[in-house]
Order: sequence, then C-alpha cells, then structure tokens
Amino acid sequence: MLVQCGHCRKPVNTERDMVGGIVGGVILDESVLLPTQSDQDYDDNPSLQLQPGAEILLRKLRYSGIRTGISYRPGLSFRKASLLKRTAMLYSIDCFTLDTSSTDASVHEVMLSWRDIGGSILYLVSDGKKDIFLKLSNCGWLITVLNTECGRACESSSIICINKLDELFLTICHLNRKATGNSVTTVGYIMKPSREEDFAKRGAFPMYPTHNGLMFLPLTLELPLSPQLQEVDIVLHKATDEIISIELSGSLGFPNNITFTRGMQELKSYMDCHVDCCLIDPLDNIYPVLDRLEIQQILLGLEDLKTSGYKIRGAHYLKVDDFDEPDFIQRLSEAKLSLPCIVKPQVACGVSDAHSMAIVFKVEDFKDLSVPLPAVIQEYVNHSSTLYKFYVLGEKIFHAVKKSTPNADILLKLSGANELRPLVFDSLKSLPSANEKDHSGDNDCSKATSDCIDHGLVRDAAKCLMRSLGLTIFGFDVVIQEGSGDHVIVDVNYLPSFKEVPDDVAIPALWDAIKNKFDSSKKTTT
Repeated sequence: MLVQCGHCRKPVNTERDMVGGIVGGVILDESVLLPTQSDQDYDDNPSLQLQPGAEILLRKLRYSGIRTGISYRPGLSFRKASLLKRTAMLYSIDCFTLDTSSTDASVHEVMLSWRDIGGSILYLVSDGKKDIFLKLSNCGWLITVLNTECGRACESSSIICINKLDELFLTICHLNRKATGNSVTTVGYIMKPSREEDFAKRGAFPMYPTHNGLMFLPLTLELPLSPQLQEVDIVLHKATDEIISIELSGSLGFPNNITFTRGMQELKSYMDCHVDCCLIDPLDNIYPVLDRLEIQQILLGLEDLKTSGYKIRGAHYLKVDDFDEPDFIQRLSEAKLSLPCIVKPQVACGVSDAHSMAIVFKVEDFKDLSVPLPAVIQEYVNHSSTLYKFYVLGEKIFHAVKKSTPNADILLKLSGANELRPLVFDSLKSLPSANEKDHSGDNDCSKATSDCIDHGLVRDAAKCLMRSLGLTIFGFDVVIQEGSGDHVIVDVNYLPSFKEVPDDVAIPALWDAIKNKFDSSKKTTT
C-alpha cells in the first residue's frame, strides 16, 4: 500500500506484515501531544496545554472502537507527565512509559496489556524522536511519523509519514482497507462537531470494521476534501445543520437560494462531478424537508391510507405571505382552520428564526405576530399532551413517546383567560407546557403509552414517505387527535438523533440502513 509523504507528496511504501491484520490499537507518543519546548520552559509556564488539534484527535479516537494509549519517556518532567496522565483519565485511555534503553521490555508490557485488541498497534511519534521510532520499527508495530522532513523518516519502507495529526484517520483507513482486502465499505461522514460527538458516543462511527462490514472515516476540512472522498464508498452527512443562510424571494426556490458552509459546499461540488458516489442522502431529496409548505403538500398523499377506521394525515394548513390580506379570514375557513392555530415559518431551518413559532387564539392577533413570513398556519390538534416520535432507518422503524403541548383549553389558561395573548416560543428551546393537574385527561392516551397508536397505519405512512422523499434516514412526529382518532403528522426531519432508541438497537439499524443503501446503489449503477 502507498501513502504520501506530508511534505513532498511522494509515495511511501507501507506494505508490511501486520500482526492480526487491521489496526486495533493506537499509541500516541508524548512528542505529538505536548508543545515543542523544554521541560524547564514548560514548568515555568504551567498554563500551556496540549498541541493544537490533539484534543480533537483524542475525542475521535475515544469512540472509534480502536484501543488508544499515550506513551512518555521515563524522567519526563512532573508537569508534563501529570498533564498526560490527566489527559489519559479524561479520555478513558491507557498510559504507558516507554524506555528506549529497554525497548523490548516496554513493548512486552504494552502487548500484555493489549493482548485482546485483535489487530496491529500503530505508534504515532514525531520526527524529532528518531532514536525511538527506528528501534520500534523492528517490533512489529506500524510506525507513523508526524512532521516528517523529506529524506529523514521516509527513507525506511516500514515507516509511514504524515504531516498533520488530521492525516492519522486517513492512514488508519488506508491500512484497514488493505488488511481486509478492500472488502469493507468505507463511510465518510461530515457533520457539525456536537452532532458528530453525540453519534460517536453511542458507538455509531467505529474506525474498526462493524459486523456488517462498515468502517467509518471522519472527513475533515483541515485537509483537502477531494482526496478524502476518493477513499470512501459512501458519504453520510447532516446537511440541514450546514446551512448558513436561505434567501427568501417570493417562493423559496431551493436549492438556488441556500448558502452552505464551506465544507458542505465542497462536498456538493464533488458530488456534482462524481454522480456515482453514494450519498446519504442526495441533497435534492433533502430540500423538501427544509420547506414546511412542501412537506404539508407531500403529506396530502397519505390521506388514502386508512385502517380500523383511523386515518393518517398532515395537519390542515394555510400558507400566508401577509397577515393583512383582505380575504384572510375566508382563507382560514376554506383551509378548515379554526382557532387556536399554530404559526410556523415556512423555512424549517437554516435561518436564525426558523423555529420561532406562535399559538394564536384571536384573528386580530395575527397582524402583529413576530413569526417571520412567509409562514404556514397549521391546525392545532388536541392530543392529550402526547407526541409519538417515529424514526425510519432504512427498512426499520422505531418510535418513542414524549410529553407535548397541552390541549387548547389548557393553552387558554396559559395565554391569559381575558387577554388571550399569543403564545410565542422557540421550538428548539422550550414548548408551552402545563402542570400535570391541568391536563384535561379526556383521552385514555393521556397516560402517554404506545397502546393508542395504530402501528400498522404509521408503518404504511413511513413507507409512503420514504418513497415520496427518497430518504434513507428520517423522522416524523405524530399526534392522535382526541375524538376522531386521526393520526396527524406535525413535523418531518432529516437524520434525527433517534436518541430515545436504545443504542444496541438503533446503531446496528443505522449500520444496516447505510449498508443496504450502498448495496442498492451498486445494483442501480451496474
């Protein structure tokens, strides 16, 4: 296998006998974690921390499925050693001393501790510690040298050379693909750090092959994106988190009016030129989720679904560009809307006030409403404060039951019995709520169990939405209308966290959805 030297970009041979095959463990030498200064300088300035980028590296390795450790030399200053030990505890990783005067004994100690890793050990060290990595190059470890000067470390065919910490993950990906005979499916993923960490903590993104042959590679903007994308078979993204702005000019006009982050824009440009690369999911399929009006129109296609006397549908709605329209009241009536109503911006995300909403009780209060236009006025459904969150991961469907906003009579109390002020809120932060004693309890479903919902009906709706939207992983919220029993879908979103589903169930389902999507795309292109 060949990788490139970080400086000269010349190919460097990394073929070697790999103990146990794939990379099962990574040891980070002190030299790639600590600032490059003398012990005395460091002790005189104890506020100094790890090298830039080291904490990001450690966070990603912590949840990668690859055993991780830190090594340092005997005699290291007390402050430096203490920092490394604290770091190891913080990230739940191992800490070793590595004595160059007795390399065999040090290696033996590590191998005893890590005898169950089931793969090779990759040792990352800086090029300033040539005495260490040349000795270790004969111990069966995969030696990777950081900040290599051409002609020094690259002279050995058993040593891998990289120029940035960010290149380590790409190196591991190279080695593991080679060790498995390229039989794994490599998933490159890109999303904002907080969401990435939420998924990674649950074990969703292992760099070690999964039971169904997936391996995950975090894509980074610290390196050119195109070479990274050439190493992956499928790309997983959360594009709805990567929108900087949306220009509103009459109709939304997706996708022309969307400004993405630099990384998502680079990804979009790459995918436009490489249509054979599998993407979960294509941006064209995600645009409808950004537009609450388009989602409402798609939900109209569910009205033919019925079972046991119940039906599933979207909420009644009306799109408005101006609350002062002369025929506004008539249009509300024609749309089957009665007060109270909930008002939402037409744009579902990507603008600062996309989640600014209001529940309105009087027609005259629409005029001074702070909800941005254009907006979608939606039927407010009495649903006993019970919300059903459904998650679609490929062919599998899961759900969770959550507390929701109270019925209209309780909302009236919250708004002020005499003034009936609109209830304005940000749906990402908090929802109008009531004390437990205030709930009307008119419906047995107020106990928030899943017994009241028709699962077969919702599964049929999920399959219809999957076909209509062309999405692999998405979620939608359902409430059950008191009296009629109608199952009303009030929201649809792309790549939700599905955090209410247990990890041992949700994560394998996520992997299966990704793998099945890839296998399906290969059949389509052949």
